[in-house]
Amino acid sequence: MKVPASVTSRWWLWWALAGSAAVIAYLLLPTGTLAHSLHYDLIAVTSVVAVVTGTRINRPARPAMWYLLAAGQTLWAAGDFTYGIITITLNRDQFPGLSDAFYLCAYPMLAASLFVLIRGRTSGRDRAGLLDASIIATGLALLGWCFMIRPLVEETSTSLPAWLISLAYPVGDVLLVVMAARLFTAPGARTPSYWLLIGALLMILGSDVPYAVITTVGHYQSGLIDVGWLLGYVAWGTAALHPSMCQLSETAPDQAIRITRTRMALLTATSLLPPLILIEQGLTDPTRIEWQAISISAVVLYLLVMARMSGLMAHVQGQAEQLDALAHNDALTGVPNRRAWDLELARRMADCRRTRTQVVVGLIDLDNFKRFNDQYGHQAGDRLLKAASAAWRSQLRESDLLARYGGEEFGLFLAGIPATTAASLVGRLQAATPLGQTFSAGLACWTGDESPERLIARADEALYQAKHTGRNRVMVHNGRTVDNPTLDLTSQAALLG
Repeated sequence: MKVPASVTSRWWLWWALAGSAAVIAYLLLPTGTLAHSLHYDLIAVTSVVAVVTGTRINRPARPAMWYLLAAGQTLWAAGDFTYGIITITLNRDQFPGLSDAFYLCAYPMLAASLFVLIRGRTSGRDRAGLLDASIIATGLALLGWCFMIRPLVEETSTSLPAWLISLAYPVGDVLLVVMAARLFTAPGARTPSYWLLIGALLMILGSDVPYAVITTVGHYQSGLIDVGWLLGYVAWGTAALHPSMCQLSETAPDQAIRITRTRMALLTATSLLPPLILIEQGLTDPTRIEWQAISISAVVLYLLVMARMSGLMAHVQGQAEQLDALAHNDALTGVPNRRAWDLELARRMADCRRTRTQVVVGLIDLDNFKRFNDQYGHQAGDRLLKAASAAWRSQLRESDLLARYGGEEFGLFLAGIPATTAASLVGRLQAATPLGQTFSAGLACWTGDESPERLIARADEALYQAKHTGRNRVMVHNGRTVDNPTLDLTSQAALLG
């Protein structure tokens, strides 16, 4: 019998409510009893069922991550069941034991699950996210070393197997911390399923830390710490059952580097851990300062932060260059825009004044452009502008300047040539104009002392005369009057060819 989609889409809610109620019921049962232990095992096992069920129902594109998660949770459930049998049914307090083997094997399985998830969410090189994760992991690894691992390393009263197993637990926690940090900094959708996974990891790690501290100084008794583990199990099942788990493993598109306030606060806090730990140790026991670990962590964090800053600076510089190009180049044709033309014209005229170089400035206007737009459409008109500007640039010298003056009108700056040569050059531009179109042009020779505005005004007068005497021709303003051309531009281009 097929379950309606309206029901399956709500299973995550029913599971979350039922799992939370089961955790509350666990707190009400008498501790140290078989019922108490079996109730714990039941929550652990049903969370595995929830993860597998959610994977089968939602059918994510990359189910391997969820099955690895279920396998890791199965190992933990096997450890919980074995631990309860040994301590309650057999009344033995054995360490290390068979349950520890199940627990420790679960850590690499869970880490592999997170690794598959992270690899699926990133489309390429996520250098920024990797650096952020390394910063967070380095700071938290120092914290784990100073308060969890180092006390176990110095412990000499236990046997070698017990010492190794005790040391393996915090190492496994550090491994999960590293993967959780990488998951937090990796790009991708922040769906409810994502936050449930993050929450589950935080709750489980939040119970592992006090458990490690308690077992280091004494004997652990079931209690409130178990709630963190159980709620983590429930959160895992809820994450798998939630419909948003399908988007969780989708590859995220490449995005610009962005540091949110939350990420910035987390990076700042972890970067401050070495000096804060140094202060704490100096105040409590100056004779036992972990200067080697603190120094190594501080150096690594400094290098990682510098690499992160270098990436940010390169990104900001690249954006500044893009903005500069957008501010000075016409978006359609790629040639300099009106603003860049005004700035560059004044600068080049100042240089030519110092070197006493001849200057000719021209204005080019495509003939009957409005009619072309009306006949073929504005997109065709845009293509004409792009093709014409590209064709004209290919005919100009490297020192010449072509800019979009406005609409279908272009500005032209030519240095070091007289007006007759400039008119011939414009004839070559006419021959290169695509789609059989023509243009009118007005040229003005600089007197050497007039302003850019006055020079442009004279070129505009010449252009006006060219358009009103038949188009498809060039007029040259000689400083007083506009010279009438003897040939139109098509004839000039034929003679030049």
